[in-house]
Amino acid sequence: MFRHRNLPHLLLQARETLLAGFRPILRQFGITEQQWRLMRTLNERGPMEPNQLAEACLILSPSLTRMLGSMEDAGLVARTRSATDQRRQLVTLTPAARTVIAEMEPLIDARYQELARQLGPERLADVYRALDAMLAGLAPQSSLPESVASPPPDPGDSER
Repeated sequence: MFRHRNLPHLLLQARETLLAGFRPILRQFGITEQQWRLMRTLNERGPMEPNQLAEACLILSPSLTRMLGSMEDAGLVARTRSATDQRRQLVTLTPAARTVIAEMEPLIDARYQELARQLGPERLADVYRALDAMLAGLAPQSSLPESVASPPPDPGDSER
């Protein structure tokens, strides 16, 4: 019997519960969760190279390449060559994407207000702090080789 609660599973369960409140908004605008992550990241950070975007959005490069193609076809993103290095590509939001974001913003904000009402603003702030602290505390391990960063897999744990 394991001595610890299944933290990865609890985080997935929390993610799914949280996203349930946002999915209707995304569906209303015909945007997938991954597309929204990409659009929000570009909106907040500005133009990015595809590899930076993949890392920031937690999307595998092959998936991102396919997604960028479909988003470019839909007129949501544009890919351009860097003026200083033609080997580099930059992904930017189009005016159409910015219009979609502007239309979604009040609905997304309202959902966050509802979330604060449900949990209470203090508890929501505690959740942000706890997640920020967890990510900061675990970050140094990610630069270690896998054999050092994590214990050997437990044959009974299918999550590894």
